[in-house]
Amino acid sequence: MPYVSRDPATNTVLKTFDSWGSDELAGALGNASDVQVTWRQTSFDYRAELMQSLSALLREQNERLARTITLEVGKTIREARAEIEKCALVCDYYALHAAHFLQPEPIDTDAGKSYVDFSPLGVVLAVMPWNFPFWQVMRAAVPAIMAGNACVLKPASNVPQCALSIELLFREAGFPESLFRTLLIEADRVEAAIASPHVRAVTVTGSEAAGRSIAALAGRHLKKCVLELGGSDAFVVLGDADLEFTAQMAISARFQNAGQSCIAAKRFILVPEVADGFIALFKRRVEALKVGLPTDEGTHIGPLAREDLRDQLHAQVLDAVAAGAVPVVGCRPGAGDGFFYEPSILDHAQPGMAICQQELFGPVAAILRAQNEQDALRLANETPFGLGASLWTKDTLRGERLARAMEAGLVFVNGIVKSDPRLPFGGIKNSGFGRELSYHGIREFVNAKTVWVRGLRQRTVERRGQSLH
Repeated sequence: MPYVSRDPATNTVLKTFDSWGSDELAGALGNASDVQVTWRQTSFDYRAELMQSLSALLREQNERLARTITLEVGKTIREARAEIEKCALVCDYYALHAAHFLQPEPIDTDAGKSYVDFSPLGVVLAVMPWNFPFWQVMRAAVPAIMAGNACVLKPASNVPQCALSIELLFREAGFPESLFRTLLIEADRVEAAIASPHVRAVTVTGSEAAGRSIAALAGRHLKKCVLELGGSDAFVVLGDADLEFTAQMAISARFQNAGQSCIAAKRFILVPEVADGFIALFKRRVEALKVGLPTDEGTHIGPLAREDLRDQLHAQVLDAVAAGAVPVVGCRPGAGDGFFYEPSILDHAQPGMAICQQELFGPVAAILRAQNEQDALRLANETPFGLGASLWTKDTLRGERLARAMEAGLVFVNGIVKSDPRLPFGGIKNSGFGRELSYHGIREFVNAKTVWVRGLRQRTVERRGQSLH
């Protein structure tokens, strides 16, 4: 099947691309491996210079690249511009810090000299989704390439234009051809890519099902794997929270990118003292959100990326209502040819409902009512996922105490869960394993090599010891 670029706002096909055969895949992987052998010998200063050129190109071409995102996945143009800017920031960050993060670490042992050297692995295969088609690729590729690896991308089938634009940017910035390559392969060829002797590691961002499948393949072929999978993030509002501020932040936390984010707040857990007041404020703000064409500057909510995603979301909503959840606002598909869904709130959700046990990937907020603070913590942790969570309280020490008890890879107190190049990003439980970003992320795809060197003094002492015998 071809890769199809389709405008989700109008349900019209923009462009199609033929999928690759086995020969094209093998050639691309071989070329990436060949160029990586030379790239790994380059200096960090040289790599940083090219990475800064890439950052400059992203900023210069922001409007064009943002429009590509908007047309291909339905993200609002304002959010698309912000995504491109964030990609430039991650380039800047690793251009500045990679050399420091990967400098050899001396360790005091019985050797004359011993240290840990961080050397690249080779070619890293990135299997990436569609919802942040530039950012999720760049946050994986940039540190891998700065570490001396090559990177090949298997993109989601609905974002070929975004994926090919990234490849072109790397070339325009002066990186060697084939150091970053987009592979237009179908899902059934991913195993062949992982099995290739040219591929040394795999990084995956996507659904739990995709992660399980690719992790099994990586394990079968003994390839290092990092998984950043789905989430069902808790947004816990405690009794002393500033409700006006919290309700406003809840809008961004749930409805950014039409709710299509792994770290979006999905389960809103409220203690009795604030439940009704928060819901009233939240409802008023949700009703004020403008749904429309994502190219319009005033639009808050664009379409979902595909028709099947909208249908799946509505099926989850109907299932929850049948099980006793109460619609507060929205809870139905939008009108028109595009894949729109009205921004929605479901009250009285229960932990056993599918909307709480599955990832709710769209503009629907599920509200759970806790009995007290400890019950709110229990509900927050009562999920198979463990990606992000947020706590809202005026008592920051209390917030930190509860944050340490939350089962998630990221916990924010009085802030929206977000990725930041300076902080490690990743989850636990069914949300995956390994970390991206920060110095943790760049060290995922290197060989932490022990180097032990016998010293001159050791040799002298050993010779004297041997002469005594």
